[in-house]
Amino acid sequence: MRYLHTMIRVTDPDATMRFFELLGLKETRRIESEKGRFTLIYLAAPGDEAEVELTHNWDPEDYSGGRNFGHLAYRVENIYETCKRLMDAGVTINRPPRDGHMAFVRTPDDISIELLQDGRLELAEPWASMPNTGSW
Repeated sequence: MRYLHTMIRVTDPDATMRFFELLGLKETRRIESEKGRFTLIYLAAPGDEAEVELTHNWDPEDYSGGRNFGHLAYRVENIYETCKRLMDAGVTINRPPRDGHMAFVRTPDDISIELLQDGRLELAEPWASMPNTGSW
């Protein structure tokens, strides 16, 4: 057995793609179904086989659950640099990496993403003093 993918429903594929590209994921394949009226976009981190499947149903639907879904988790090389890059692009850091190890952000569809430092970094500002924003 091997892990294949996690599926999340998205309302704005372009906004969600930009978000995941900021994290470093790349599109691996795309399936469009005119008959089924949906698009599937698969993304993966470089060198990783596990994918995130973005499911976009063309007919508007109201999705809820963001946090009820749980979260996706990604190990990052430098959590401070990753969070800075996300903030510079307008992404809210909901749970800053105050401990030099863990942070949470949310996709445009309110799905929680956990960022985990590969190892631990020394505590650094502004992260060590930054409060939580919203829920994560």
